[in-house]
Amino acid sequence: MGRNFENRKNAIFKTAGQKSKLYSKYGKQLYVVAKNGVPDPDANPALRSMIEKAKREQVPAHVMEKAMEKARGAGGEDFASARYEGFGPGGSMVIVDCLTDNNTRTISEVRNCFTKTGSKLGATGSVALWFDQVAILSFKGDNEDRVLEAMLNAEVDVDEIESKDGYLTIFAKPGEFFKAKTALLQAFPGTELEVQEITFLPQTTKTLSPEDLAMFQKFIDMLNDCDDVQNVYHNADLPG
Repeated sequence: MGRNFENRKNAIFKTAGQKSKLYSKYGKQLYVVAKNGVPDPDANPALRSMIEKAKREQVPAHVMEKAMEKARGAGGEDFASARYEGFGPGGSMVIVDCLTDNNTRTISEVRNCFTKTGSKLGATGSVALWFDQVAILSFKGDNEDRVLEAMLNAEVDVDEIESKDGYLTIFAKPGEFFKAKTALLQAFPGTELEVQEITFLPQTTKTLSPEDLAMFQKFIDMLNDCDDVQNVYHNADLPG
């Protein structure tokens, strides 16, 4: 199972010119999570986690509040999840997760990214089987045994606990995410989570030639420019 988080962070937008895209992404995700549950983070763990993640990415409070106010109102937009899988430059494997209110528009935009970079859309399931969907909690610490004990006491099904560079990372089944997080914070109050998400990790990575790497970067940039694209997962081994 791959463990290189940096290989997956292409959807995190750093420059000032990209902030509007980041805010739009979180605004849409917060709206959907609040609309599908309740627009109250105290009663909606998924919403609470999403808000915490948005805060770490420095999404302004007014953006988050606007999304929740929208979810509290009657009617509103009807977003649906859409997932596309395929093969990028150099034989890399890619999963693209979207939120859309117009499937025709979204598939057209995603297909365009594949076509213009010599990539190929695949059938549903053709790529996902080469990835592991896992819940991840990462935080500063070095006492692996105490964390494992806390997970066992809470009957959390943990796949692995990794200790590296002063950080501990818990890998668990996706359905164990909130249970693991609750157990961790109860056992270690005040713990600040650097990573808390359910994600796809590649089982193996793919090294790209310089030419394929340049095209892959273009491919990922094009996908991230699509408003409906929320997350992109891949197995390309990107240089640090």
